[in-house]
Amino acid sequence: MSRFSNSWTLAKESWGVLRQDKELVAIPVASAAISVVVAIVFGGGAYFTLETVTDPQVGDSLEPTPLTYVVGVVGLLVIGVVAQFFAGVLIAGANERLAGGNPTLGSAFALAKKHFWALTGWAAINVTVGLILSAIADRTGPLGDIAMRLVGMAWNVVTWLAVPAIVIEGHGPIEGVKRSVELLKRTWGENVIAQAGLGIIGMLVMLAGIVVFGALSFVLPIVGIPLLVLYIAVASAILAALGGIFRAALYRYAVGLPNGGAFPEAALAGAFKPKGSGFKKFM
Repeated sequence: MSRFSNSWTLAKESWGVLRQDKELVAIPVASAAISVVVAIVFGGGAYFTLETVTDPQVGDSLEPTPLTYVVGVVGLLVIGVVAQFFAGVLIAGANERLAGGNPTLGSAFALAKKHFWALTGWAAINVTVGLILSAIADRTGPLGDIAMRLVGMAWNVVTWLAVPAIVIEGHGPIEGVKRSVELLKRTWGENVIAQAGLGIIGMLVMLAGIVVFGALSFVLPIVGIPLLVLYIAVASAILAALGGIFRAALYRYAVGLPNGGAFPEAALAGAFKPKGSGFKKFM
């Protein structure tokens, strides 16, 4: 309960920062909107590269060609770049506030643009790792799929601070990954617990809306369904913004930078502790 309480404190403090800079919510909204457009464009492009194969028994069917895979991979890379760049924008804005400044969307985008190629390189690394793990999982059956999912989760944990490393300290993509791993090795503790706690809070927020507006949808669909969609969209944007603020604060704490009093030291200290028995075995 103390760990969840600590996560709740961190979520509340992140909310306090977000209340000062409400414009940060627009960043994950823009990221999602652009990603949907990119997915539609490349999805449509991939569809037109399919070839028709005729089978006497089952008739005509559409099969992928080498160009289909090329278009698909490029599409994934573009979506990855969009996601990581906007994550960098969000962290840049949060970092400016935590450093004592007064961020705007313009200042956040300006800082992220300075690191565009580093963020692009990190996106390429991340997408490549994801494709490799997916390919291995497809060839190793159910147990292999579970194993690769666990590897993917571990990869997400150890690289969680890569974007802050790039945006806040100016590291390149590979150096950013190394920096993220280094910080987890040096100050490993309850980082995962904190992430999980914030995830649980987000799940509860979503569940509350689904229950309320889902029930309304059964009674009055014309009102309930639009409200449900709107609630999920707004809640997702707010939760994404809170996550970015939390990640920036945690990074600043890990590298010894002040947080402008926005986060109590005790709460951040609960997210990190000296490397001990848990993570040390694996690192």
